[in-house]
Amino acid sequence: MGIGVLALVRLAPERVAGLTAAGYAVREGKKVANRIDAVREAGDTVRAVLTNGRGGLSGGEMALLPKLEIVCAVGAGYEAVDLDTARSRGIAVANCPDTNASAVADSAMMLLMASTRHLLQADRFVRAGGWQDQWRVDTPTLSGKRLGILGMGTIGSKIAHRAARGFDMEIGYHNRRAVTGSSYRYFDGLIELATWADFLICAAPGGAATRHLVNASVLAALGPKGYLVNIGRGTVVDTAALIDALRSNRIAGAGLDVLEGEPSVPAILPELLQFDNVVVTPHCAGRAPEARTAATALILANLNAYFAGKPLASPVSF
Repeated sequence: MGIGVLALVRLAPERVAGLTAAGYAVREGKKVANRIDAVREAGDTVRAVLTNGRGGLSGGEMALLPKLEIVCAVGAGYEAVDLDTARSRGIAVANCPDTNASAVADSAMMLLMASTRHLLQADRFVRAGGWQDQWRVDTPTLSGKRLGILGMGTIGSKIAHRAARGFDMEIGYHNRRAVTGSSYRYFDGLIELATWADFLICAAPGGAATRHLVNASVLAALGPKGYLVNIGRGTVVDTAALIDALRSNRIAGAGLDVLEGEPSVPAILPELLQFDNVVVTPHCAGRAPEARTAATALILANLNAYFAGKPLASPVSF
């Protein structure tokens, strides 16, 4: 019998096959109608849990898994994993940083271009029979403009590289602290960054510390010609404030891959879709075959290392 692994995220068949081939007995929690039932049914058969940043694993859920030894987040985020309970029980926690960073950075630039160039509005216009002479929407260029980035981690750095090298953009960023060795301009405050920038991309992680960092004041600083892109976490942006800014034309548009209210379909989504200057994708920025392959390899590296008594490949620091 293999080592019991409970997956609380949906697994691609090739990931299940890889885990099984490595000697793990995978229980797919998503095949159970209710998450808590999936955890309860797993009981003492499970020594490892696969989850993600949004879903995490609560202390109450850990209590239902008496033999749990390691939690592995299949992406970079782990904000909803109860680290205090994990620490108190000696449960190891790992994540999979950087595996989808290139895909997310590509998507961030796509959303920025799609929103600033009003791609979806132009497509709908053509499908309705319109053409060049009737098109009256201003679509600003990216080249040579100022790009502000909230969160200069791996993804933020890859976005900056694409923007600076591919579009000759000037890069500024806001982080908890300046990045050592970075050549980009650091801003102590997010409002100052938004005031300086033509466009603002959010690449910050979720959690209480970043909740609603992009609020009404930041959007006002970004201004009526500014565009917002969010590929970090939906909770980073105050969605009600964003809708109000869009409705009153206090910002020019937005490109969003993440929204408050996930993982369910966000209740506020219909309000956002009323705006022609908003592009929304279904939290798929990091989904690419290459990213999935890399994440599977890192999941296996962490699990194999742990159960062999070796250091984790990518441990979460407590």
